[in-house]
Amino acid sequence: MENRHGLLVDACLTEASGYAERVAALHMVEPRADRPRAITLVADKAYDTEDFVNELRSMRVTPHVAQNAKGRRSAIDGRTTRHSGYGVSLRIRKRIEEAFGWIKIVAGQEKTKLRGRDRVGWAFTFAAAAYNLVRLPKLMAVPS
Repeated sequence: MENRHGLLVDACLTEASGYAERVAALHMVEPRADRPRAITLVADKAYDTEDFVNELRSMRVTPHVAQNAKGRRSAIDGRTTRHSGYGVSLRIRKRIEEAFGWIKIVAGQEKTKLRGRDRVGWAFTFAAAAYNLVRLPKLMAVPS
């Protein structure tokens, strides 16, 4: 998701294994990592692992991952948390949940009628594109 306007940039369906989501995030950010302007990746506590954070940093992507310090040491250190943008990113992170809520309720993906990863993935990507189309008029409206 692009944080400034809340548009979905990429969508990928994975098995909910706890590991596949991080791999998918790396695959989705990789084509965008070579841009001259610095980019950030915002994620929840499940993404606070040493290997994920180090992989992002090796791609020159700033990891704005929520710290998971319960009973362990977080992979996110002062290099990231000292900047004001880190706090802003964590507050804006809720926008992705709004998109997921829309996709589940309005687009009918709460309980899909399709079977197979390819078909469900196609329906999810289609619903994400529809979400962007619904958001566009609100973004194009001139504030009065």
